[in-house]
Amino acid sequence: MRLRMELFVDDLDASIAFYTRTLGFEVIRRGDDYVSLRRGSVVLGLGPVAKLPARGSGPGFTRERLAADRGAGVEIVLEVDQLSQVTALHEHCADQGVVVEALQLRPWGLHDFRVADPDGYYVRITHGDAAASAG
Repeated sequence: MRLRMELFVDDLDASIAFYTRTLGFEVIRRGDDYVSLRRGSVVLGLGPVAKLPARGSGPGFTRERLAADRGAGVEIVLEVDQLSQVTALHEHCADQGVVVEALQLRPWGLHDFRVADPDGYYVRITHGDAAASAG
C-alpha cells in the first residue's frame, strides 16, 4: 500500500513553490486545476479550494467546511532517512521563515521539527522509517 495525500489550497502557485523550493518536492504533473508532486515515495496532490462546491450536506469537502479550520486534526509527517537530512532541511526551512516548532529530540527517540505551509497545513519532518520499525 502507498499513500497519496490531496490538499485543497488557496493559491496553487504559492503551494507549489512551498513544496518544491522549501521541501524539495518535484512537480510530476500539472493541469489547470490540479498538481501532483513527488519526493521519494511521497505523492501530494494539490487542488484549488475555489473549485470545491460552496456548501453541501454530505461528507465531502466544501469551501464552507474548509474555511473553518483547514487541516485541523491532521499532522502530515514526512520522514527522511538520516538525522543529517532533518538538520539540513531544518536550516533551510528556518531560512525561509516557515518553522513553527524548532528541531528537537522527542521522548520517542527521534528528532523532528514542524512547519506550516501557506494554507496552514501542519507538517512534521523527522528521520527514520516508522513503517519499518512498527513491524
